[in-house]
Amino acid sequence: MPTTTPVLLRALVDDAAVFPPGNAALADAVTGHAVHRSAPYAGCVGPLLVPAASVADLVRVLDEQDAAAAVPTGAPLELVLIARPGADPATVTAAVDALGGDARVRVVGAELGWYDGWYEALAGLLPLAVETPRGPDADRAFAEVRTAHREGLPVVLKLRTGPTPTWPWPDEAELASFLRLAAPEVPFKLTGGLHHAVRGSYEVAGLPEENHGVLNVLLATSAALAGAGPGEVTALLGLRDAVALADLVAAWPDATAAGVRAAFTAYGCCTVTDPLGELTDLGLLPQP
Repeated sequence: MPTTTPVLLRALVDDAAVFPPGNAALADAVTGHAVHRSAPYAGCVGPLLVPAASVADLVRVLDEQDAAAAVPTGAPLELVLIARPGADPATVTAAVDALGGDARVRVVGAELGWYDGWYEALAGLLPLAVETPRGPDADRAFAEVRTAHREGLPVVLKLRTGPTPTWPWPDEAELASFLRLAAPEVPFKLTGGLHHAVRGSYEVAGLPEENHGVLNVLLATSAALAGAGPGEVTALLGLRDAVALADLVAAWPDATAAGVRAAFTAYGCCTVTDPLGELTDLGLLPQP
C-alpha cells in the first residue's frame, strides 16, 4: 500500500462496480479496476468483486484484453467471488476450480448469503464473508461465524447496509445493534449504500435515498468496541456534521485506527471514487 494512505483507510473500499446500482459491464469493471489500482488513492481500494457465476465471462474478458493489450500485464487481478443470498453456493467452489490455474487472477476471498450447511461446505476454503440474514436465522448465523472465527478460520460477518427490492434499508438502530453485537466478537464487512462519507439523504435515480456514512460507521465501530450502549452508537450513526466527524477520526492514533479496522474490515461500493473523493475533500486523504 502507498505510505500516504492512512491506516484507517487502507483497503477499505472493495470495488463492486458490476453490482447495482453501478451495473458496469465486466470488461469495463476490469479496466476501471486497473485504473483504480494505479491511482493516487490505490491504497484505499481492495479487490474487485465478481459474481462467482460469471467466471467464464471474466476469463473471456481477460483473453480479449490480453489480445488487445487493453490492460497492461503485471500483478494478478485480485478477486473476491460473490454468491448473493439465494444463489447456489456451489458456484463458489466451481469458480475457484475454474480460476485455479489462471496466473492472471488471484482469488483472495468469497462472499455468500448464510445458509444451513455453509460451514461444512466452505469454511476454510477461502477467506469468507457470510451475509447475515434478518429474522429467526440471524442469531444462528452470528453464532456459527463467531465459532468459526474463534477456531481460527478466515471467516467474517457481512451485513447489507443498502436497500434492495427484498431488503429494506437498515436504520441507525438496526445497524447499531449489529455493530454492538459483532465488533467486539467477530470481524465484519458491509455492502451496499455506503456511497458517502457522512450520513444523509442523497439522490439516487432522481429520488432521495437514506445512506449511512462511512465516517459514521467507523466512529460507531470504535464506540461499540469500547462497550458503548445502544443510544450512543445509534447517535453516532445519525450525525450529519461532516467536519466534526472528520475531525474526530483524524485525531485517532494509528493504534485506534488499526483496532477499528481489525473489526470493520472493508465494504463494497460500486463507485469507489464517490466516498474517497469526499474523504479527500475533508482532508482525510492527500490531494492527488
